[in-house]
Amino acid sequence: MPKSQMILPQEARKKGSIQFKPIPVLQYDKTIQDELKRYTHEDLVRVQRDMVILRTFETMLNEIKLRGSYQGIPYDHKGPAHLSLGQEAAAVGMAFHLGLDDHIYGSHRSHSEILAKGLSAIRRLDDAQLMAIMKGYFEGDCLRVVERDARGTVKDLAMDFLIYGTLAEIFGREAGFNKGMGGSMHAFFPPFGVYPNNAIVGGSGDISVGAALYKKVNRRPGIVVCNIGDASSSCGPVWEGLCFATMDQFKILWERPYRGGLPLIVNFMNNFYGMGGQPQGETMGFGMLARLGAGINPEQMHAERVDGYNPLAVADAILRKREVIEKGDGPVLLDTVTYRYSGHSPSDQGSYRERSEVEAWQKEDPVSLFGQSLVAAKVCKGADLEAIQRQAEALIVKACRKAVDLAVSPRADLKKQACLLDRTMYSNQKVESMNPSRKPEVLLSREENPRVKSLAAKSRSAFDPSGKRLKDSQCVVLRDALFEAILDRFYLDPTLVAYGEENRDWGGAFAVYRGLTEALPYHRLFNAPISEGAIVGSAVGYALEGGRALVELMYCDFLGRAGDEVFNQLSKWQSMSGGLLRMPVTVRVSVGSKYGAQHSQDWTSLCT
Repeated sequence: MPKSQMILPQEARKKGSIQFKPIPVLQYDKTIQDELKRYTHEDLVRVQRDMVILRTFETMLNEIKLRGSYQGIPYDHKGPAHLSLGQEAAAVGMAFHLGLDDHIYGSHRSHSEILAKGLSAIRRLDDAQLMAIMKGYFEGDCLRVVERDARGTVKDLAMDFLIYGTLAEIFGREAGFNKGMGGSMHAFFPPFGVYPNNAIVGGSGDISVGAALYKKVNRRPGIVVCNIGDASSSCGPVWEGLCFATMDQFKILWERPYRGGLPLIVNFMNNFYGMGGQPQGETMGFGMLARLGAGINPEQMHAERVDGYNPLAVADAILRKREVIEKGDGPVLLDTVTYRYSGHSPSDQGSYRERSEVEAWQKEDPVSLFGQSLVAAKVCKGADLEAIQRQAEALIVKACRKAVDLAVSPRADLKKQACLLDRTMYSNQKVESMNPSRKPEVLLSREENPRVKSLAAKSRSAFDPSGKRLKDSQCVVLRDALFEAILDRFYLDPTLVAYGEENRDWGGAFAVYRGLTEALPYHRLFNAPISEGAIVGSAVGYALEGGRALVELMYCDFLGRAGDEVFNQLSKWQSMSGGLLRMPVTVRVSVGSKYGAQHSQDWTSLCT
């Protein structure tokens, strides 16, 4: 069913001007007393507790990296630790209202986001649900470590599990959340809605788009939040991801009930620095990051600058933007103002910024000031804040003591035969359908397809019965065989989607997809922008969520434009997840022989 969308000169050449709407900047102005109409005392104290846990966790890692010990526990951590000291309020506010069906993706500076989302999930789950998750995750490997000295309630045990599982992963231990195969910059925990974090700056900028696409196409509940830094705003995957996420077809051409914007919040954790460069005022020209939304679509991505030093301001923004998404008007862009006190990593001495600047932000420290505001509003007492600090330190010390002990938390042996690395790199699985409980949505039976009927009259041999060579037009050729295989899979797997450059209506550069437009609804076969990075990156996110994607880049030469997505994302997440995640993605390219040096290369050896 072609879209039949007319582009008329009378409209395209009409005089006028583009009107922009004001973008809200730091508009939140509620007090703690105001928010007591929305939150209980326990809620507000929990916000403070979560921020303190995050601060204490990152302080512990900072001490270990700088001094080789924490509270008398020695450890020489050779791996990275990109800390978010100072950014706790932004993380807790982001996660506070998110449910289990809401998934977050992040960057290399993600420890606080993992913990904040995990603590939010623990609050929502009952004891039976928590125990089932902990016992079932990698057959209870992480749970067995934390059960040894467990005290208190099931929720207390779950907090031990969250802190230890995250730290054990950072330290590369087999009981970590990803078997130690992900490490500091790639840790995640899907049962709590924490999905892969990315060491490549801006890497989640297109992967999260694919995750939101999965939710949309498969009508799954919840939203996706992409937490990336302000410096990633200039990265190709981010820009391509924004273009892909805001395609008009979602709101105009897709059938109901699939019509509407992607359920995605692109949340820039804006701490004003990349490593040493400053996007605002130096390496970018936007002045204020929220301005980016104005250039993307007429809704300006509902862009807003939010005070990430106030957890309730961020929580309020997430609630309001969720309403936008639930009306089908996503995606959304947030510019969440925050700041990191430590360097890019502990080895960074911070010579690129004045000490007085850091001190000025520390005077506005959200952990201290929010706690003081709770005491002033009589939500809690000073003694309660002191107790929260003591409990957080005890929690972190307990996890740290176990995570550094190789007798308790060994590393995986990656040299033995059939080791973890072998099992995760070469899964050798065949999965007919990623969701066998659903019936695939199609518009025609296979037998009714006009191309199938046409091919039935063609020969499957190059020769007639007498041995005479047939004309190509009389034979089933390679593109026809590809069409038949692809069509067959669409009738087996309801999650399968195909997209890329000129796939629908035109049928792709070599007509492989011709005949699919008549057979498939728009949400299963569609054209993507000429954004090779986002095409492959979104397929990665789609697969991480549990779907199967078939994407096309036309020519093998164009693989270079999706280099990160192919070589750092698609090829690695199955292994970096410790085998937890699968990658049922096929990237189709053609190798030419007549189109010149930029359309005829064979990159096969690089891919292998």
